[in-house]
Amino acid sequence: MGAAGPSHSGCRKQPSIDIPSLQAWPEQIRVSLVSGFGPFRQHLVNSSWEAVKELSKLGLGSDAEVELKILQLPVDYREVKLRVTRIWEDLQPQLAVHIGMDASAKAIFLEQCGKNRSYRDADIRGFRPEGGACLPGGPEVITSAVSMKAVCRRVNVEGTEVAFSRDAGRYVCDYTYYLSLHHGNGCAALIHIPALSHRLPASLLGKVLQVIIREMLEENEAARAGSLVCRKLSPSHSSQEESNRGLLL
Repeated sequence: MGAAGPSHSGCRKQPSIDIPSLQAWPEQIRVSLVSGFGPFRQHLVNSSWEAVKELSKLGLGSDAEVELKILQLPVDYREVKLRVTRIWEDLQPQLAVHIGMDASAKAIFLEQCGKNRSYRDADIRGFRPEGGACLPGGPEVITSAVSMKAVCRRVNVEGTEVAFSRDAGRYVCDYTYYLSLHHGNGCAALIHIPALSHRLPASLLGKVLQVIIREMLEENEAARAGSLVCRKLSPSHSSQEESNRGLLL
């Protein structure tokens, strides 16, 4: 699979943001970043970005108590690495949710983990990561702090099927996910959605994303309360907690 293959009373709907405009938000404002991907190969319209735009129109609901930001990422390994790093350094979201398209899928898949190696397929610029690795020397697998199985059990949107996955496909979306899990202390998620169709228009996919991400935010809150895995690192704790980034399989 792959791009290849809540403290405030409401959620303000926001346009997409350019990386140069990313900046740290005041501590009292909680931000959730949702990204989709641009065109690749024969897919001139990427359902992931179309669904994210629909989600932006809907928002996360008046009771979600989190600021929603959306961002389009290119299907480009090198550019993604730069942008994901900036997301976590500058925006510091409560949760980053990356949406990818799996053109062969019929269901929506919640990916539990990101993988470090075996990235052999070229991106839109013909580039392949050296040695097929995302982060040389990094852990082979990083698992999200969000329990995707728990989210799957609670999501029920008519006309859609939501399933659990442990293999995100080793393309740019899996690469993005691994980096985001690494930089975000496990506070990231990846959702693979099918291509647009009469059965699954962008409007329905946007609604499903709203339901799923709300559940993910609840799971993320439970993880924060239970183990503090997503706690922002302070200078006095950074060296002590660096080894706890993500949950390894």
